[in-house]
Amino acid sequence: MSQGNTGVTPQVVHAQACPVREVLDRVAGKWSVQIIVAAAHGPIRFTELERSIEGISRRMLTLTLRNLERDGLLTRTVHPMVPPKVEYELTSVAYELHATLLSLTDWAERYRVTIAESRAAYDAQHSPELLDA
Repeated sequence: MSQGNTGVTPQVVHAQACPVREVLDRVAGKWSVQIIVAAAHGPIRFTELERSIEGISRRMLTLTLRNLERDGLLTRTVHPMVPPKVEYELTSVAYELHATLLSLTDWAERYRVTIAESRAAYDAQHSPELLDA
């Protein structure tokens, strides 16, 4: 360890990073992000979510919706009809998260070519055997 980091121990890193990691693991998950994006335009029904998110199973959609509701990112409203109409809507916290996701998307779009070029340069320098394959 360098002299400048002598106070950094695995316990300190864990204590500071664990709560953040737990939240990021939940909100940055593949399905969570897609649900948040899909619900950003207003209330959305389960079947609309299911159709708009390619590859998600009904069970995974149900579990992810429950977790997002539990975390305070979605509200679930059941309208008393036959059959019942259930809608999901982002909370104010999730709308802020959506804005952050849009910023991240913008950043990724701006730098995707730069990153691809950097990867190619790195691979050419560090893995010449991959180029010969």
